[in-house]
Amino acid sequence: MFNTSLFGGTERDFSERDSKFTAVPFRISSHTDSLPPSPDYGSSDFHELLKRKYPHLAPDFSHFFGQGRVSTSSTNWEQSIPIGTTILAMKYKDGAFIAGDRQAVEGYQVGERRIEKVYKTDEYSAIAIAGVAGPCIEMAKLFQIQLEYHEKQEGVSLSLEGKANFLSGLIRSNLSAAMVGLVVIPIFAGYDLNRKIGRIFKYDVTGGRYEEVDYYATGSGGKDARGTLKKRYRPNIERDEGLKAILEAIWDAADEDLATGGPDFIRDIYPTVKTINNSGIENVSDSEIKQVYELLINALKESKK
Repeated sequence: MFNTSLFGGTERDFSERDSKFTAVPFRISSHTDSLPPSPDYGSSDFHELLKRKYPHLAPDFSHFFGQGRVSTSSTNWEQSIPIGTTILAMKYKDGAFIAGDRQAVEGYQVGERRIEKVYKTDEYSAIAIAGVAGPCIEMAKLFQIQLEYHEKQEGVSLSLEGKANFLSGLIRSNLSAAMVGLVVIPIFAGYDLNRKIGRIFKYDVTGGRYEEVDYYATGSGGKDARGTLKKRYRPNIERDEGLKAILEAIWDAADEDLATGGPDFIRDIYPTVKTINNSGIENVSDSEIKQVYELLINALKESKK
């Protein structure tokens, strides 16, 4: 059987998971629902099982390899591929925030205004994704399926660090695609039930995993967002003040970076923000986000007088 210690051990604190996603339909879940039970799966690693027994269902972007890098001027197919941009996470007193803007770009134009970049992976963790939208969404959903599959096979869930380690392997498996420009860069955040704190993990394209102590942001507007978080973050910051810092960081990123989308009051589109704590994951409502932005705009107007 699969050795769970390779992924950082297991823990027995878990609850029933919501495996539904609001993003585009994903081919793996639709096919695997009908897979017959098999006693010789021999692993609780769903991705490995998929590649070994059902390779035609595994994410495959090899058909792009002969077309050159996405970023090279000699190709024009990148102009029709949506790319998600700014994502961020920050600890607060009771856990962690994870957030992202809603815009994706295709070349120098807006490709999608309502894309979801933040996904619940289980009851106490979530992933935010930046990079080429297709591989990003597939990886996020495959990661969610893997966590659920592991729990059903082993009877226990991976620890938070074990989940973070497994995500490293998924990113590493995408390395050949990343080399031609199909890059996936996630942020993983969760509440550690053993240590009773929120934790944040960042990654590079090779699958390298690094834990951030306080906050992190990446994507095209990541540098601008980090600048704001650097000024606004305080240890053990309260939830409401932390939310203001997160939303101000996205505002500043959108102000400086053309690929990052800020609040859209006309279309009623706002960034996605989730809180993760010992009670689980909660979505911050659009109405609360809108209220915070209205206060921010009023403060900016007052500062100009």
